[in-house]
Amino acid sequence: MVDITHKIKTLRVATAEATVKVSKQETIDALQNNTVPKGNVFEMAKTAGLFAVKTTHNVIPDCHPLPIEFTAITYKIEGLEVQISLTIKTIYKTGVEVEAMHGASVVALTMYDMLKPIDKQIEIGNIRLVEKRGGKSSFKTKHRSQLKASVVVCSDSISEGKKEDFAGKAIIEKLKQSDIEISNYDIIPDEIENIRNKAMLYSETSNLVIFTGGTGLSYRDVTPEALEPILERRIPGVEEAIRSYGQDRMPYAMLSRSICGTIGDSLILALPGSTNGAKESMDAVFPHLTHVFKILKGQQHY
Repeated sequence: MVDITHKIKTLRVATAEATVKVSKQETIDALQNNTVPKGNVFEMAKTAGLFAVKTTHNVIPDCHPLPIEFTAITYKIEGLEVQISLTIKTIYKTGVEVEAMHGASVVALTMYDMLKPIDKQIEIGNIRLVEKRGGKSSFKTKHRSQLKASVVVCSDSISEGKKEDFAGKAIIEKLKQSDIEISNYDIIPDEIENIRNKAMLYSETSNLVIFTGGTGLSYRDVTPEALEPILERRIPGVEEAIRSYGQDRMPYAMLSRSICGTIGDSLILALPGSTNGAKESMDAVFPHLTHVFKILKGQQHY
């Protein structure tokens, strides 16, 4: 089963269709008049579809168990065909398109089973995904121009050569995955003036300036103190998203003092100095955070 623990929850919607074709008008009449010997076909098939949606992970090996928060099943009769439409909504980390297609298939199979005593020529066809929304593709931000980022590692021990940097490199890797160009990569000691100077310098040429380290509570952790006075506008939602995501994975995440804000049109972000903390913080907000650059240019949210 694919690892989805790094993903964030979003509203996921999927609609699937299936078609049941009968061979005579009498079958359609029996459906509409509810005179099929086995009972109410539409209601029975709908019930079967609801069960199928919720148990897809028991049938399809690579599907994850997930909360199904809404399912709608509708029917439309055109000639000798019954068109089945099934829509699912959930708030989760993975899509529900397989669940929708599985549910539509079972609705069609149930109709077949109930109608076969009165019609031996029934066909099931056209099982397909009509639409899916809410995944990575729905929130993909395309940039008119290449975004540039500067990454600054704040650490006394790394700047002195006593330790190797892994957090900064993890941030760079995530930025590259989001098609962001790395303009600068620096390692500096935990000094307020050094941190502040880097923020002011790189904000003039970089769309993103990301600091890693110095967001904890030791007396040498001064990155927030360095950045707060020079940030023109704080973005608390980003800070909350980072801590919330981290807290779901590690109870000490609440102690991080990650901050986010702007200097001019540049986004300034301060993340934890641990490798996992940096990775998880990036997973929490990227690539969705790059939408901010559209807003800074005056475009509307969507």
